[in-house]
Amino acid sequence: MAIFNQPSSAKKDTPSFAPAPAPAPAPAREPQPAVADFNPTQTSPPRRPAAAEIKESLIAANLTIEGKIEGTGHVRIAGRFKGDVNVQGDLTIEQGAKLNGGVRAEKVVVSGELEGNIDAASRVELLDTAVMNGDLKAGSLTVAAGSRIRGHVECGWEAKDTKVNGKSETKADKADLELAS
Repeated sequence: MAIFNQPSSAKKDTPSFAPAPAPAPAPAREPQPAVADFNPTQTSPPRRPAAAEIKESLIAANLTIEGKIEGTGHVRIAGRFKGDVNVQGDLTIEQGAKLNGGVRAEKVVVSGELEGNIDAASRVELLDTAVMNGDLKAGSLTVAAGSRIRGHVECGWEAKDTKVNGKSETKADKADLELAS
């Protein structure tokens, strides 16, 4: 009984130049007819997207767009936009960007230029390079040193509902109605 391997008589280091055998061709298959499955695979109702799944739209730095933005999701403006922005999400105006129009969003961060009003935002941040020319109405406002703002500012005031003619209206809506009449 040997403890070590016995040397074989064939040399293993010699390369073989013989062509490898070609693989056998696969047998031809007849095409099968398509079958549709009409059984539903989803058993629960579709869910609302989580905060991490909300998409962000971008207006790039080299774009100039005129129009209106409405919808859900976040919007980031790095170029120039002329028109109103009404989103159920966040709006970010990058440094070097310019927005001419009204804004309604949950959170607004400005580091570029905004010429228009911000209405009904829960939070507004004006970074050090921000320039804002317009009225601002928000739940909270953060202003960095170096930013510039010109306009009327209302923040920290909660809108309280009042009943007028059986309809629920905020104090701001009531004031607007009184001014209009």
